[in-house]
Amino acid sequence: MQAKLQEQLSPADAEVILGRLPERIRAALIARATEIEYPIEAVVEMAIASFLDTEALGFADCNPGRGQ
Repeated sequence: MQAKLQEQLSPADAEVILGRLPERIRAALIARATEIEYPIEAVVEMAIASFLDTEALGFADCNPGRGQ
């Protein structure tokens, strides 16, 4: 059976990622999600994607190396 690829993080996946981060980073991501009224999974995805590609809005737009 082949796994289906997702283009977006699920809420459960975001919680796993948040649980592994240092408290100050977790708190900053949660605060940002609250501030812009976005789901936490979208904010985590945007943070990772923007680290990999400064021009990306999310994983679907991410092309590592393009924005540097």
